[in-house]
Amino acid sequence: MLNPFPSLLIYGFFAPTLLRVAAACVLLYIVAIQFRRKEELAKTNFPIIGTVGAVVWVKIIVEAAIAVALFFGYYTQIAAVLGSIVALKQLIFAHTYSAWVPVSRGTSALLLLILLSLLLTGAGAFAFDLPL
Repeated sequence: MLNPFPSLLIYGFFAPTLLRVAAACVLLYIVAIQFRRKEELAKTNFPIIGTVGAVVWVKIIVEAAIAVALFFGYYTQIAAVLGSIVALKQLIFAHTYSAWVPVSRGTSALLLLILLSLLLTGAGAFAFDLPL
């Protein structure tokens, strides 16, 4: 089948850039919600470790660093691996610890797929990574 817009194919290098920015926006949204709920999250009682006061700040800082790295394209593949771990964790613990997972399971699944796609395709345009 013929492509209806063949002239748009020259912009295919920007597709990973759009995915990268979308994943960064979702992660920044998660960080913003967790930052607003940090007192509530700090009171959560986990089965083995108990309450987790400082873990909330570590989680917020790590997820914010991943989002900033994805947004600016700095070590995108490493950020994609770390972000995939975050998205997979959110998929697994969505029902058990719903306060820690502010997005739906579908959003977490799409975030995981976007980050795995970035892992395979690279950073795209306007990135500080080394080319593949």
